[in-house]
Amino acid sequence: MGAYESARALDTGMRTITYVRRDGRPLAVVDANLLMGRRGDDIEIMRTDLTRVLYEATAADVEYVFGDAIATMTETGDGVDVTFDKGAPRRFALVVGADGLHSATRRKVLGETPLTHLGAYISICTVPNALGIDREEFMYPQPGRLVFAYSTGPDAPAQVGLAFASPELSYDRRDVAGQQLLIRQAFTDGGWEVPRLLDAVDAAGDLYFDSISQVHLPRWSAGRVALIGDAAHCPSPASGQGTSMALVGAYVLAEKLAAADGHEAAFERYEAALRPYAEINLAFGRKMAKDMVPRSAWRIAVQNYGMRTLKYHPRKERVIERVLRRLHEAANAIAI
Repeated sequence: MGAYESARALDTGMRTITYVRRDGRPLAVVDANLLMGRRGDDIEIMRTDLTRVLYEATAADVEYVFGDAIATMTETGDGVDVTFDKGAPRRFALVVGADGLHSATRRKVLGETPLTHLGAYISICTVPNALGIDREEFMYPQPGRLVFAYSTGPDAPAQVGLAFASPELSYDRRDVAGQQLLIRQAFTDGGWEVPRLLDAVDAAGDLYFDSISQVHLPRWSAGRVALIGDAAHCPSPASGQGTSMALVGAYVLAEKLAAADGHEAAFERYEAALRPYAEINLAFGRKMAKDMVPRSAWRIAVQNYGMRTLKYHPRKERVIERVLRRLHEAANAIAI
């Protein structure tokens, strides 16, 4: 698509990850590239920046319609008749659902499919960079809870995340105030900067709140409708692989559609090529969900000790390589 250089120019340039104590004192400072396992031409880019890069690379050739949603889909012999909440009805040769964990497209073609809850919830939002964070991420773990904050520069806003262990909760996904209350209840006695961050979360205009869950489906298509990304195989936010998997899936689906004689064969080949890759990443996501929110003070103490002493290890790169091996294997489990 010719978008790589544009994306690379927006690399976050993260330098360090700092683990902090309850009183705010640094517990350990680790090189971000080392801990994140970045290699060669790997880049890290904010999702909003990536969205803009992809849009600008395709806007001249692709029709975008914003502020609307599919109401109904009816498959005919040579297409799919689609009605919209606002726009006029239209017919399409194929429909590809890329609408995330709670995919409405998935429900319309495959019915209700229960999510696999991994025992935690996560919220992320944009807040003022009151801490003056400069290409650094702060991590503050507590038993059953994790707070993290990062920014791409002192003049840029900060991103704050709060994750907490919990069985499945009953709440309205469109009730932001109710979600903010759940977050505040989970972090009422938090140390460090948590009280100030909770106030910022209450004032944020872009709060994301959801369960750390996965999607497992026996098939990713039905008739002329196919699913990609989280709609088909969400590995959970804990994996850090969701966006990459969506891009890989889109690439593979496009390749199979271009090469096959008919969508049925293309959909079958797409799933055959991608499912092993997805299953490895789903397994990685389950592991990372457990590690993301340690349930006990003992596990946090072990983790903190490892981070605090890592810089003194004579072969720290090899130690990190062993820890990140599963990430590398999951990220590269497909050849395209």
